[in-house]
Amino acid sequence: MYKLNIVLFEPQIPQNTGNIARTCAVTGASLHLVEPLGFQIDDSKLKRAGLDYWDKLDITYYKNTDDFFRRTSGNYFFFTTKGKKNHSETIYPDNDVFLIFGREDAGIDEKILHDNMEKCVRIPMRNTLRSLNLSNSVAIAAYEVLRQWNYPELSSEGHLTKY
Repeated sequence: MYKLNIVLFEPQIPQNTGNIARTCAVTGASLHLVEPLGFQIDDSKLKRAGLDYWDKLDITYYKNTDDFFRRTSGNYFFFTTKGKKNHSETIYPDNDVFLIFGREDAGIDEKILHDNMEKCVRIPMRNTLRSLNLSNSVAIAAYEVLRQWNYPELSSEGHLTKY
């Protein structure tokens, strides 16, 4: 049973969340938004980035991280520049995988990372730079999991467009 979940702890930038929502819609991943959010869900920047995919989402909202952990269970993977394992060397089980990302300006709370160090993973990058854009990180992580699962329920055929 394949179930990919993308979790954003306190996202701050509506365009990132909109882009992530679009990635979730096209991959079939569920989106979990943990408050407080740095924007309103009706924000035009959010909708523009997610385009017409917003109604295709399986989305759940949580009041805070405690509420999220209380209401969910599964295999959690925390994406952080502090992770010791590469995202592509990690094995993602084929049931209820939660890819968790922190807010753009602060990442995931240090206590949560400390309590889950064995589940912290990183996307390799140059040491002289701070981090990747959040929506790019989510796409990289989601497609690595889907690759390991052999892209369940996704078409590898292109869509024909008449010109």
